[in-house]
Amino acid sequence: MSEQVIRYGLLGAGMMGREHLRNLALVPGSVVTAIADPHPASREAALEFVPSPPTLVDDLDALLGLDNVDALVIATPNDTHADILERVFTARPDLAILVEKPICTDPADIPRLRRLAAAHRAPVWVGMEYRYMPPVAQLIDAVRGGGIGRPHMIAMREHRHPFLTKVDDWNRFSRRTGGTLVEKCCHFFDLMRLIAGAEATRVFASGAADVNHRDERYGGETPDIIDNAFVVVEFDNGMRASLDLCMFADGAWWQEDFAVTGDRARIECQVPGVRGYAEHVDAQIALSPRTGKAPERRTVEVDEAALKAGGHHGSTYFEHLGFRRAILDGTPVEVSVEDGLRAVAIGMAAERSIREGRAVELAEIGAGPQVQFAAAKASA
Repeated sequence: MSEQVIRYGLLGAGMMGREHLRNLALVPGSVVTAIADPHPASREAALEFVPSPPTLVDDLDALLGLDNVDALVIATPNDTHADILERVFTARPDLAILVEKPICTDPADIPRLRRLAAAHRAPVWVGMEYRYMPPVAQLIDAVRGGGIGRPHMIAMREHRHPFLTKVDDWNRFSRRTGGTLVEKCCHFFDLMRLIAGAEATRVFASGAADVNHRDERYGGETPDIIDNAFVVVEFDNGMRASLDLCMFADGAWWQEDFAVTGDRARIECQVPGVRGYAEHVDAQIALSPRTGKAPERRTVEVDEAALKAGGHHGSTYFEHLGFRRAILDGTPVEVSVEDGLRAVAIGMAAERSIREGRAVELAEIGAGPQVQFAAAKASA
C-alpha cells in the first residue's frame, strides 16, 4: 500500500454509504476504487460522489476478489454486519475495515465477533460518528479536563423525525435493525461509556411503538420498531446515565441534548436537527457552575464543507481522519470492536427490558462488567 494513498472499497451504497463517499472525497489521499451493492440504482447514485470511476460489483465476494482495495467501508443493513465481518476476517486478514454501527444485532454474535476480531491483523474501526461531532467532542474534552469536577450523572435526549425510508424497508423491523435502541441509540450508549470511563452493569427501560409507521404494512406486517423510550443505565463506578428518545418530534429545533453533571458544575451541549441546517448550523455549549454564577456559553461552529458532506455535523469526516491515521501510522483504533459490541449490548439490554418489563443485567447479554473498561481499551 502506498505511503499516502489508501484505496477504498465500499460495501453498501445507500444513504450512509454515500455519506462516507462524500467525506472520503474531502480527505486527500483517499481513492474509492470499488463499490459493491446488489441494487443497480444505489450503485449508480453513488457514482456522483466518486471523482474517478470505480469498479462496480454486485456483492462482497466480487469485491473481495479485487486486488485494488486496501480498506473496506461496510454500510449495509444492520443484520448483515456480523456475517459480513466473519467473511472478511476469513478471506482478507490484511484488510482494514470500517464497519457502520451497530456492529451486530444478535447477542449470540458478541462472542463470535470478539474471537474473530482478535485474530485480524489490520485495523477494525466501528462507525460511531457521534464521538466526532465537534460540540460533543468539546464536551467530552471539558469533562476529562476536570471542568465540572467529578462527573456523577449523564443525561441525553434525542427528539427528532421518524426513520427515513430505505431500500426494501429493512429499517422497519427489529429483526433486521436489532430494535431502535440498538439501531439508533448505540451511539448514545457508546458516548455514555466513553464519558463514564466505566462499564454498564444494569439497564432499566420503558418504551413503545405509539405513533410512527402504525399505518404501514409490509407483506401484511406492521412495523414493530419502538418510537419513544426512557432508558436508565447504571455503571460499575456508580455513575448513572439516562436517555430520553422521541422519534416523532419532527418540529424540534434542538435534535440532541447532552448533559454531564459533576460535583462542581454541569456542562450541556445542544445540537440542531435537520430543520436547523439551512439557517443555523451551530451547536451551543453551556458550563453552569454550582456556585450560582451565570453559565459560560459558547457557540461551536462546524466547517461548512464537512457539514455539507453528511448528516452528522462533520463527524464522519473526522472519523475518517482517525481511521486513516490508524491505517497509515499505526495509531490505535479509537472505536474498537469491543467498543462497538458493548454499545450494542446496552441497546440489546434496553430492548429486552422493554419487552420483559424488568431491569436487565448486562451479564445476561454476554457483556457484563467482568471485562473491565481499562482492559477493554488496552486491547483495542
